[in-house]
Amino acid sequence: MYIIDGHCDVLWKMFEDHEIDFYQSVDGKLDVTYANMVKSDIKIQFFAIYLAQRLEHPNFEHYLTYINIFYQKIIKPGYMKLIKNQADLNLVINGHERGALLTLEGAAAIQGNSLYTHTLYHLGVRMIGITWNYANWAADGVLEPRQGGFSLKGKNFVKECNKLGILLDVSHLSERAFWDLAETSSQPFVASHSNAKAICAHPRNLDDDQIRAIIEKDGRIGITFVPFFVGEPHNETIEQLLKHIEHICALGGQKQIVLGSDFDGIDERIPGLEHAGQFGGLVQHLSKYYKDEWIKDLLHNNWNRYLQTNLPAY
Repeated sequence: MYIIDGHCDVLWKMFEDHEIDFYQSVDGKLDVTYANMVKSDIKIQFFAIYLAQRLEHPNFEHYLTYINIFYQKIIKPGYMKLIKNQADLNLVINGHERGALLTLEGAAAIQGNSLYTHTLYHLGVRMIGITWNYANWAADGVLEPRQGGFSLKGKNFVKECNKLGILLDVSHLSERAFWDLAETSSQPFVASHSNAKAICAHPRNLDDDQIRAIIEKDGRIGITFVPFFVGEPHNETIEQLLKHIEHICALGGQKQIVLGSDFDGIDERIPGLEHAGQFGGLVQHLSKYYKDEWIKDLLHNNWNRYLQTNLPAY
């Protein structure tokens, strides 16, 4: 039962500490390492470009720095292959290499510049979350006090991404911006790392109407391991995480639910899910309640079907 994980922040940690080695890290600095991917049989990992809030004036060169780290320190022939299209996806699924998808968590430094968007596409970025938690030129984030939606430039950006074949991620968008994107996008979108608000009322989680909208469009909802998205203090357990899974499935999302761990983007962790080498514990818990075919859908089939349909062909 191999795994596809839709979100991690390894690149952010490597940007902050240039000494970190994805292939040789044994000091606990990374949750997601090549060794941990092998241990849990993570076949495909999404790697996010996240520009930290300490960068008061993020610019396009910061994106390029992250991408350079990705190509120099993550992508390695025979080990990790960049997935840009369906052909690459199939080579990874059917081969011995593991795959990496490059994503963007926050489009602030694009600044509505179409050349920047196209350049990111040519460099391999295949999914973009428009905001982090706060507002930028395109839309409001989930913690922005005014709770606005998309700007005109932002809506044009959505349409441009649809044409290019860049997938869109609604995690971190305000509620109004979520519905603006749902109305504007011609392609199914994802919430790469968000849980169910009905189970844990964190603002980053999705309410039932949002979950139903993603299901209706055949998008994807990435169950995330952020403890305070899972439950109240002292109730952030794998069993509590399963309640989010069950709730989304009860709304009809069995074929749309996927994994989006957020490893390396969190300071606290669910007991038994402290790093990417421990997915086996989650699978054991799932096996108590679900059949193997359903578990395979959650672990990889649902992501695989979405990517096969929505990535560029070549």
